[in-house]
Amino acid sequence: MAKSYDKMNPDELAAKRAEMESEMREIERAQGEYRGRRLKELKAEIEAKLAEEGFSLADLGLGKGSQKSSAKPRGKGEAKYRHPENADITWTGRGRQPAWIKDHEANGGSREDFAI
Repeated sequence: MAKSYDKMNPDELAAKRAEMESEMREIERAQGEYRGRRLKELKAEIEAKLAEEGFSLADLGLGKGSQKSSAKPRGKGEAKYRHPENADITWTGRGRQPAWIKDHEANGGSREDFAI
C-alpha cells in the first residue's frame, strides 16, 4: 500500500528521500558494473571474430602498446621569470600564469620586470 507524499510529515519525507537516494546510488552502481561486464563481453567477441580472420586488436591500432604518442614529453623547462621577493620561486613562461605576475601586470607592470 503506497503512502501519499502530501500526507507525510517532514521527518517521513526526509526518510523516504534518503531511502530513494540510497536506492538510486545502488542502481547507478549496478549500471556501472553492467557496462563494465558488457564491454568485456563485446571486446572478447570482437577479439574472437578478428582471430577467426587472422587479425588482432593491435592490427586495428587498438591493442596494448599500439598507441604511439606523436608528441615528445617536455621537461619542466628553463625558468624565465623570478619572483621579486623570493628568488626560489620561478616561472618558465609556459602554463598557468602565477598570481604575482598577474597582479603586477594588472597594476601596469610588465612581466619583463621579472625576467632572469
